[in-house]
Amino acid sequence: MSKNADVLKRVFVCTGLFCFLSIAAFSQPARVVADSALTLNQCIDYALKHQPFINQAQINESIVRTTNAINLSTWYPQVNISGNLTHYNSLPTAFIKNSATGTVQQQRTGVINTFTPVLGVTQTIFNPALLYATRSASIYVREAQQITDSTKIEVVAGVSKSFYGLLLTLEQIGVLREDTARLGKNVSDAYHQYIGGIVDETDYDEAVISLNNSKFQLKQATESVVPQYALLKQIMGYPPQAQFNVLYDTVQMMNDIAFDTTQLLQFEQRIEYKVLRSQKDLQLSNINYYRNAWLPTVGAFFNYDYTFQNNRFGNLFSKAYPYSFMGLSVSVPVFTGFNRTNNLKRARLQADWLDWSEVSLRAQIWSEYTSALAAYKSNLYNLGISKENVTLARKTYDIVALQYQQGVVPYLNVITAESNLITSEISYRNALYQLLSSKIDLEKSMGIITVH
Repeated sequence: MSKNADVLKRVFVCTGLFCFLSIAAFSQPARVVADSALTLNQCIDYALKHQPFINQAQINESIVRTTNAINLSTWYPQVNISGNLTHYNSLPTAFIKNSATGTVQQQRTGVINTFTPVLGVTQTIFNPALLYATRSASIYVREAQQITDSTKIEVVAGVSKSFYGLLLTLEQIGVLREDTARLGKNVSDAYHQYIGGIVDETDYDEAVISLNNSKFQLKQATESVVPQYALLKQIMGYPPQAQFNVLYDTVQMMNDIAFDTTQLLQFEQRIEYKVLRSQKDLQLSNINYYRNAWLPTVGAFFNYDYTFQNNRFGNLFSKAYPYSFMGLSVSVPVFTGFNRTNNLKRARLQADWLDWSEVSLRAQIWSEYTSALAAYKSNLYNLGISKENVTLARKTYDIVALQYQQGVVPYLNVITAESNLITSEISYRNALYQLLSSKIDLEKSMGIITVH
């Protein structure tokens, strides 16, 4: 009687522990008050507006446009006002030839106090550096926009894969909850069969062990939800303290796994390839600049001087003597110590370097594409196999559990069937989300992820 009482006590303890762990594991999400519930597309839309890297890239676009405006501002007239106030402690000496006598006479010239405000205007007519800035301005803007698109693509892929990873954990929790409940019933069945003398205590102990293992897996999966939410928030740029739930439609997800694997890879669609092409265009513009650096710099200028002069400082501004002049300035680089030719040589070498970068990038894109395609195809095949395994494992478990209750098979068969069932169910969900993630990788490798 004491043995039965001890066993009964263990049953109550295990059952109570099971209830406690179940409540502890699933009460935490219930206590968190979510501000909203977001689908995958809503998470992506939020990330495209709030992700710090994307906003930094967009600010960089504005910086590039502003820099272009600064570089091109010299095409406009440059207007300056300056002034000089001069007081001579002693007037300068001039030597003047007397036309009558033919002798040279020494004479003080000038006015003791002078103030000359000057209005100066210059206008660039032609400048090789400004010509380069004009031709390359649009290329710099294009490159900045492409870098923003590249950042968006990385964020879209990261949000999608993180979202799928979180869903996988939530699905695993659901499977493990069912498994824990099923094993809890097995503990109860094993106890009653042990009390009835149908099985020995070993079956009951094995049932408790299986239940405890399932509880641990459930607790582990439940605890991993919080850091996975934190990772998704980080990628989205979502406030860490704010909460949200994820929404998903299983039917829609099954529809989303389809992909036309007969599409041909087009290197030009990859954003990295587009950025490289912009870099090559900039380098070509740089080569043309150094090739034409021998051309003259031509500008026009106009000065208006409004000079005040008087020997007495108090009367300095009593009368002005204005004058003005204008002209053209031309500067031709005759010899620069081979600066231009060496710059041209360096620019051509940099262009050659970019050509080899293109060769390397094409090889990298092809490698990523073939790997992603192989992963997608294998995961698609694995999904079909896993789905069939779930059906067979569930059918087998139901039959073995019924046979055990009738005393036909030992409990070891139930443990094996239960292990196969939980493994196949989790494997199926793993296969589903691995397939969705591999589809993201495949779309990214082919450059067909849209960000606009």
